[in-house]
Amino acid sequence: MVTTAFDLPGHRIVRNLGVVRGITVRSRSIVGNFLGGLQTIFGGNITIYTQLCEQARGMTYDQMCEHARSLGANAIVGMRYDATEVMAGLTEVLCYGTAVVVEPSHSA
Repeated sequence: MVTTAFDLPGHRIVRNLGVVRGITVRSRSIVGNFLGGLQTIFGGNITIYTQLCEQARGMTYDQMCEHARSLGANAIVGMRYDATEVMAGLTEVLCYGTAVVVEPSHSA
């Protein structure tokens, strides 16, 4: 279970295992830049860059989840994404959160 919230309804956090993360640094290819440039002429969603962003986010999310599993977590709370341009055409994508162990709460 992964959430951007800091709790999971119906569950209680029994152990905090610390920060987990996934990181990737991606660049655009010459072909991608060319096709993206063509799409900007017509306006609208630049699908080649959208796909690149989705792939980078997916990779970092999977890395974060694997990091959490390796610590013995069964959930991640407070998940966030961050992106930073390292240099022109080179972007770092980071996905992070807090790995926790949760169990169902027994509320009356």
